[in-house]
Amino acid sequence: MMKMDPIGIVLGTRPEIIKMSPVISYLIERDIEHYVIHSNQHYSAELDSIFFKQLKLPPPHFSLDVGSGTHGEQTGKMLQRIEQIFLKEKTSVVLVQGDTNTTLAGALSASKLHIPVAHIEAGLRSHDRKMPEEINRIMTDHISDICFVPTQTQEKILLQEGIAPSKILITGNTVVDAVLRNQGLMRNEILSTIGVEKNKYFITTIHRQENVDDKKILGEIFNAICEAGKKFGYDIIAPLHPRTVSMLEKYSIKLSNKIRVIKPLGYLEFLALQKNASLIITDSGGLQEEACILNTPCVTVRENTERPETVDVGANIIAGIRHQSILESINIMLHKEINWSNPFGDGTSASKIVKYVQKNFQE
Repeated sequence: MMKMDPIGIVLGTRPEIIKMSPVISYLIERDIEHYVIHSNQHYSAELDSIFFKQLKLPPPHFSLDVGSGTHGEQTGKMLQRIEQIFLKEKTSVVLVQGDTNTTLAGALSASKLHIPVAHIEAGLRSHDRKMPEEINRIMTDHISDICFVPTQTQEKILLQEGIAPSKILITGNTVVDAVLRNQGLMRNEILSTIGVEKNKYFITTIHRQENVDDKKILGEIFNAICEAGKKFGYDIIAPLHPRTVSMLEKYSIKLSNKIRVIKPLGYLEFLALQKNASLIITDSGGLQEEACILNTPCVTVRENTERPETVDVGANIIAGIRHQSILESINIMLHKEINWSNPFGDGTSASKIVKYVQKNFQE
């Protein structure tokens, strides 16, 4: 049998590690040759290396140590460093995931070198081009050779944008694979470590640039969350991104004693915290999905979402960024009956992706 060139995987953030982990595990379990490039877009240990360990993944083959910076600076460094690896490594196809600067840099580097690109979690749209992630998603989809979309919603979007049906495959979302693979390993002891009881606390994560970089918006969001905790009698656990903590300090925004800021957690700890929470209040796309899968109601503190399925099934509500709307949305979801079905697939996304890649790019 002729030896096939390896599959290249490019990732760089905590959500990408989580969502790529089922694909990497599938490749390892079947001894399919591949290599992993980590841009280190998330560069602190609690934001990435712990995830490789908990998800039982070997260290990446290449670490680029890009770190933070402006969008142009960060993406430029990635393009330069990823290209050098692609020039040296034989590669049958490059897999990228999601909507980060790493996603775009990996896809663009491969495309310019005529290496096929496969985009996992393609077709998502917030329809808000002020979001840098929206630009990354659109560009990556349109230079990819195959778009692996989670549901028919994204398939329809890509068809409307002129992408050929032959370049679109519905696979479900690999986040389901990751949650199902690791749900039994959740570290429930984190509740006693933090000092909270099941169904007696909220989780909040706020990190998006459009929320964090505006003093008025950031203050209004946290004032509403703190007021909700006091009004409804819940503790609020906030594993905040270091940048969010920095901006709270910069703007002198004081949080009430109802909200407890903790360091970012490992994946297994955070899964347990999500599963046992009464409510998740977030501006994260990935948490909207995980909350839906774990049957925890979600309030999204944004004006839009690229995960409309979570709203359609009743697992999520788009609260906007204004104080009263956030309070009203929290009240609605606290009293929401948990009777929805996960719309993102049955946990076999990784196998569908790898089988397609092998058949179309490695044979």
